[in-house]
Amino acid sequence: MSPHHGAPAPASCLFVNPAAPRRAGFQRDCGALFAQLRVADGAESASELLAQQPADLLVLDLERFEIGIDLAALGQLVAQRAGAPVLVLCPFTNARWLPALMAHGPLDYAIGPFGPGEPQPQVAARLAQGFTGAPAPGPVEVELASLLAVRSEAQQALAEADDSIRFGERLCVALQGWPGVLHAAMFQLHEGGDLRLEAQHGAAGLDLAAILGRAERLLQSPLRHAFPGLLAAASGEPALLDALDKAGEPELAQALHARGVQMVLGVPIPASGPGAPRGSLCLLFGHARPFSRAELGAFADLAQLAAFGLRMAEMMRESEELLGRVTQLATLDALTGVANRRHGEYLLEQEIKRARRYRLPLALIAFDIDRFRNINDAYGHPVGDVALRTVADTVRALLRSSDALVRSGGEEFQVIAPHTSAIDGLKLAEKLRAAIEQAEIPGCDHLTVSLGVAQLGELENGDSLAVRVNAALARAKRAGRNCVELAMQ
Repeated sequence: MSPHHGAPAPASCLFVNPAAPRRAGFQRDCGALFAQLRVADGAESASELLAQQPADLLVLDLERFEIGIDLAALGQLVAQRAGAPVLVLCPFTNARWLPALMAHGPLDYAIGPFGPGEPQPQVAARLAQGFTGAPAPGPVEVELASLLAVRSEAQQALAEADDSIRFGERLCVALQGWPGVLHAAMFQLHEGGDLRLEAQHGAAGLDLAAILGRAERLLQSPLRHAFPGLLAAASGEPALLDALDKAGEPELAQALHARGVQMVLGVPIPASGPGAPRGSLCLLFGHARPFSRAELGAFADLAQLAAFGLRMAEMMRESEELLGRVTQLATLDALTGVANRRHGEYLLEQEIKRARRYRLPLALIAFDIDRFRNINDAYGHPVGDVALRTVADTVRALLRSSDALVRSGGEEFQVIAPHTSAIDGLKLAEKLRAAIEQAEIPGCDHLTVSLGVAQLGELENGDSLAVRVNAALARAKRAGRNCVELAMQ
């Protein structure tokens, strides 16, 4: 940053702070340090003053500024300086300003609080030593910046941790940002001990599945002892191949050399507890080089992050399975596997709304098993349970995918039949009656059912439709059972 140490001190200064007392205090305390000192209450007025006349030094006093409101404007002001000296007076309670502003350009800073007269020694010291801003990054800083960038990208991959494949793909994209990496891959151990190539990203034409000869059952691969990614997943120890011929597999070395690979690193992804690793991360480099301690530590940290992401994906999958099971318990009848009464009421309301919207017919069929109590009394409740399941299975086999079967009571059922008129509902009900009459019931004689059919009226709701269809069912019972009755409008 210019001017460097030993250069003439800035002759003009522009001080920026939104509070008038702070501006007046800086003019009083530091005015003698400059041939010209101007003040501004914000980024916009400061930009206008700089456009009229440049200043050798810009001083940003962050007291009273809000980072959520003022960062963009102040950052643009720093960027417009294009390397000219900037001094930031930063409260110690809000140091997050510093990296946020440094992202826009180089600057020097002094940490407050600053009372009356206090900024003067800080500014005078900076004037005496010259404004150097951020020093040119050395090898250590460059390495650190690379590590932080890859780690940041890898952490963002956790946003995809609801799915292990998407997470792996995002993580491989992040890992490919490591200096010298041509290709990155993630291997995951699945149930049954099957190691699979979960994700990869990098150089065009470099496909590890093709090089290894397979993408699954990789622990049975003949290259499991030679390729670092497989070796790390199998042994739980990092594996580094800095010269490809050291693996003793000439064909593997030739295939990697042909794709520009000179070095391969495999890092195990640790398990949550004792046991085999979850898999491994594998990095393929275009040049062989030694790693620093920081880099090796960063590889281990990234493997730990991968373990965390895979565990999150596993927990999400377990949660979805549990939610599905809870939903099933809440909506299905445990004995027959059809919709229970509560869920049936919901389904009926949904179909009524759909029928109203698209002006389509909707039929409701209600039926129950004739003299079902006699079956329980004569053969026992286990046989009665078998009879209920047999009836449900027989009916489901005859229904369309759009129809819904509901167990509405002990031996009572309903069929919700969309796109079905009263006449078609009668035909369907008769088909069901005949099929149930012919069904074989293990442990007892044949049984019959009585049925009622109703078509949804133009202004009817679910409750009145159910009342009408149940009245039709009652008439079928009075008519001698094993028959179908159509509900009256």
